[in-house]
Amino acid sequence: MTEADIDAVAAVRVRGWQAAYRGLMPQAYLDAMSVAADAERRRSWFGRRPPEVSDLVAERDGEIVGWISVGPARDPGLTPEPTAAPAADRPAGEVYALYLSPGVIGTGVGRSLLAAGTARARASGFRTLYLWVLRDNARARRFYERAGFVPDGAEEAYEVGGSSVPEVRYWRPLGPGPR
Repeated sequence: MTEADIDAVAAVRVRGWQAAYRGLMPQAYLDAMSVAADAERRRSWFGRRPPEVSDLVAERDGEIVGWISVGPARDPGLTPEPTAAPAADRPAGEVYALYLSPGVIGTGVGRSLLAAGTARARASGFRTLYLWVLRDNARARRFYERAGFVPDGAEEAYEVGGSSVPEVRYWRPLGPGPR
């Protein structure tokens, strides 16, 4: 992803939320989402993101149709395996976001993006990858489970549009790879 991709990524994210979270989040919130406002937030963040964060896009026929962001795990104390003691030489990573244009869901674009993000995380030295997914998002949960992710038992409420939306945390080991 380059800075020139930000507007297209914002459109993918907003349209992705509106399609994937229909019935899972307040509809008024989803309807009020703005591509321009999302692009502005993303542009501000893009310039100051840590170097160990990777943002990758998927293109089809010259159009950005997907985006993944991976980097160091944001939850303090996450370990290479949920039951292991912390290990400084085996840091945990996180999938911060994975969104697709609604028209490419189910076409393999998501699998390709997740594979590329996982490879980037492994190359960055992460030995485990975590992610948060809406508890009631059965389609996304099946997708991540097919990719080897499993729930680790953590759950938290995500406030959106005045409603509490529960999320569950998933993880998967990445194994050794180049540093």
